[in-house]
Amino acid sequence: MDKKDASKLNIAIIHPDLGIGGAERLIVDAAVELSSNSHNVHIFTSHHDKMRCFEETVSGIFPVTVYGAFLPRHIFYRLHAVCAYLRCIFVALCVLFLYPSFDIILVDQVSIVIPLMKLKKLSKVIFYCHFPDLLLAQHTTILRRIYRKPIDFLEEMTTGMADLILVNSKFTASTFAKTFKQLNSRGVRPAVLYPAVNVDQFDKPSASKLTFLSINRFERKKNIELAISAFAMLYNSLQHDNREELSLVIAGGFDKRLRENVEYLEELKTLAEQEGISDRAQFIMSCSTPERNTLLSQCLCVLYTPKDEHFGIVPIEAMAAHKPVIACNSGGPVESIKNGVTGYLCEPTPRDFSVAMSNFVCDPLLSTTMGEEARQHVVETFSTKTFGQRLNAYVVDTALHRKIE
Repeated sequence: MDKKDASKLNIAIIHPDLGIGGAERLIVDAAVELSSNSHNVHIFTSHHDKMRCFEETVSGIFPVTVYGAFLPRHIFYRLHAVCAYLRCIFVALCVLFLYPSFDIILVDQVSIVIPLMKLKKLSKVIFYCHFPDLLLAQHTTILRRIYRKPIDFLEEMTTGMADLILVNSKFTASTFAKTFKQLNSRGVRPAVLYPAVNVDQFDKPSASKLTFLSINRFERKKNIELAISAFAMLYNSLQHDNREELSLVIAGGFDKRLRENVEYLEELKTLAEQEGISDRAQFIMSCSTPERNTLLSQCLCVLYTPKDEHFGIVPIEAMAAHKPVIACNSGGPVESIKNGVTGYLCEPTPRDFSVAMSNFVCDPLLSTTMGEEARQHVVETFSTKTFGQRLNAYVVDTALHRKIE
């Protein structure tokens, strides 16, 4: 393939479930940016609910094709990983037998499809590793460890078969090396491609309310209870009149098909009642992008509570919306947030978070000054333009059999 041919590539993207989340946002951004670079992009997935998805997936910018939606997501709330593998394998087989060769096949989350895609001899496979799945899975019992052993083995083996591996942060790159020791010993080094945010979608905010905003999927690993407890501690510590203006909004992706989502939401509501701030806390499930942007424009600050998050798209979305972020001092936020400049990095305790939150209550102008710094930081480092340029370079050079740093 010559440079002229590589200027317009046929690209397939295989993603397990095209819903709403950080991984899905990255995949959609990748499809949009690659399409804007004149490539033909086609997304394949096992689930795409047009009522619960990012707008770009139904706008006609690129086709989205669903295969295997009839296959179960779990068997009596068990075997989630096996079912995810089977669904993705079915998607991959459909791509393999129903479509001609693609120049590039971009895969994320489920690496088991990589060897199948390598059967397309003229195709190059790029794998985007958001985080090693074996670290996200629970290995709490002997039975679960036995169950996960072959899955974890296959994850490392198949990941190493990709022509190029990308990760979302330096933190994930270091975790990748420590987790996949055999790949690391063979000199397999992933390249870092930070996720991005479309900065143009956010208008300059008007005067902020004394509202703290948490945006996350309703999953226990997101540690949303930290936001509730920290807000309660802040609220109970204040004596002045504007205490009554304080509120907490907890918004995020919610899928009623997932038992954890349903159970965790009820747990959080119960905690808010126990902490005595249920009348101050509002829960919003699966808000649209315009609704999310409105929430961002009106809040004082964004609380980002996951610990050791591999990257975290919410902090850069918040900063792009001129809002500072309070996050845990670990994982990806350490790379995306400038401590004391665009927000605060704290220990994952209600006390540390509440102290940082009190800075914004005592000096509301701090939200504006930090917000301006945050916006500029994202424009320079995490814009979709920067992301698109780097991704396009990786894709073109992979198609041309070259390796870039």
